[in-house]
Amino acid sequence: MPRRHDIDALRVFAFGLLILYHAGMLYVAPVSDWGFNLKSGHLAEWLQYPMLFLNRWRMELLFVISGLAVHFLRGRTSLPELAWKRSVRLQLPLAFGMLVVVPIQPYVQGLAERAVAPGFGAFLLHYWTHGYRDYGLTWNHLWYLSYLWLYTMLLLALLPLLASPAGRRACAGLRRLRGTALLLAPALPLCLAGVLWRHRFPETHALVGDWYAHAIYATCFLYGYLLGTDAGLWEALSGLRRRALALALASFGLYLFLDKFAGGLLAGRPLSPATLVTARLMIDALRYLYCWTAIAAVLGWGHAYLNRPFRWLPYAREAVYPWYVLHQSVLLFVAWRLFPLHLGPVAEPVLVLLGTVAGCALLHEFAIRRVRWLRPLFGLETAPRPTPPTRMADEAA
Repeated sequence: MPRRHDIDALRVFAFGLLILYHAGMLYVAPVSDWGFNLKSGHLAEWLQYPMLFLNRWRMELLFVISGLAVHFLRGRTSLPELAWKRSVRLQLPLAFGMLVVVPIQPYVQGLAERAVAPGFGAFLLHYWTHGYRDYGLTWNHLWYLSYLWLYTMLLLALLPLLASPAGRRACAGLRRLRGTALLLAPALPLCLAGVLWRHRFPETHALVGDWYAHAIYATCFLYGYLLGTDAGLWEALSGLRRRALALALASFGLYLFLDKFAGGLLAGRPLSPATLVTARLMIDALRYLYCWTAIAAVLGWGHAYLNRPFRWLPYAREAVYPWYVLHQSVLLFVAWRLFPLHLGPVAEPVLVLLGTVAGCALLHEFAIRRVRWLRPLFGLETAPRPTPPTRMADEAA
């Protein structure tokens, strides 16, 4: 089976967007809607619109790609071996990240708020043994690894059901979606989950009781697995890429208007409960239509233009997991050091982003990838090995 370079490239692209998005969290206002560990003195309300543009599909795309990874791996190994390999590759970086990498985030937050004393070693020891009242043990941005492990184990348990005659018929029916149906039908389960659970169970990333998030992300993970390497579906997505992009932009524009601006236009006008419910349902429908059509557009354009052996891709494919584990801690550390310098609303965010990229690059290149015992702690194999060009990528997430 030829290597799917477009999936490798899209994974790098998706995690790159995650770094950019978290950098934006330092600067987006209002703080009540966009809270973060640290906030710059240079806040911008306009930034919430590009942030919303990404926010409505960025994590869903990652879970689709993660489902694709399990599909690729499934054909090469037994279920018990796959469960073990995925557990080690997800849980080991999660545990190490929670104990060593993530504590940098509450530490710099505590220093900025003058709530902890300087000295990371002392902070870390107390963090491990007692915890601070406001800065307790957490996985912060690494919640994705815990959720991904859960969905992987559930999927592996359900594979015999999917392999049954009824399961094969259902999967075959989904894989036969084409044209407009491929752009609309997958959005319906997402919309149903949003209508039923988004307001009852707001997203917490706490794993337990996070029912809305599980419904959305597990569905996208399953979509990725079912999409797999089906040539017909990928050709259909590639052919629909322009229509998907146009529909995504139109649905986002209308969603943004109704959700953010229409309320002000209707203020003071008497509206019946039925009208309010209809408006809410329309907003939700547009939100999840935008989510899926944006993902379909990314997959379609990626398959059309990224399925080629770029020279930078093998290195980036290895680097993406360590960068994911590191990036938010490096970002907050760099921001904490730069904020007191009052560099201005342009120089400061540029230097924060450049410092984050440089920090992740240096730590990956000169420490993680070169130290044998560090590699598995960041999701890499103990020793690098060449990948034959005909072998599918052993994706980390």
